[in-house]
Amino acid sequence: MKTMTCKQLGGACDLEFEANTFEEMAELSKQHGTEMYHQQEPAHMQAMGEMMELMKNPEAMNKWFAEKREEFRRL
Repeated sequence: MKTMTCKQLGGACDLEFEANTFEEMAELSKQHGTEMYHQQEPAHMQAMGEMMELMKNPEAMNKWFAEKREEFRRL
């Protein structure tokens, strides 16, 4: 079991997620992001905006995911 924070995964807070795989970790982060979106939490909305900009560049997005996957692997 590995632990990463919302901030480590591109978010805005120190909430910790625990998962056995990077895919599970990404899903937990996505669920949290969805909850924060519904609450329109300002810091998370800003982080989501930054991620939306990153997603406009597929190469940059793939690099970001590869870096996060590697960070997870090293834990």
